[in-house]
Amino acid sequence: MSDDGTQHPLKIYWIMWVALFVLSSFSYATDFMDRGALRTFLILLFMFIKAAGITWIFMHMGWERLALKIAILGPPVAILVLIYLMSVEGIYVEDSRLEHYGESTMEVLPPVHH
Repeated sequence: MSDDGTQHPLKIYWIMWVALFVLSSFSYATDFMDRGALRTFLILLFMFIKAAGITWIFMHMGWERLALKIAILGPPVAILVLIYLMSVEGIYVEDSRLEHYGESTMEVLPPVHH
């Protein structure tokens, strides 16, 4: 009798499948909301929670050592930080353009005649 690896209880996988189903249901329910920042935020939130759950349970990240967790999860976290920094910069640029040029430049430009 050899002990090749640790068997995780099947109950964990069933709980994860149910959680994914519930989170997907919430995500699909956002289709009935008006378009806007809250809807986008909720869709992204549910997506990240589902991705984290899949990574943690089905890829066995919950039972790995810290170095492997950092190696796999570090780059996506770094990308999220960079996306946040780009959004902050974009808001700053938009605000400074509005302050310098005024509101009229944000309107649709007239057609160009050749």
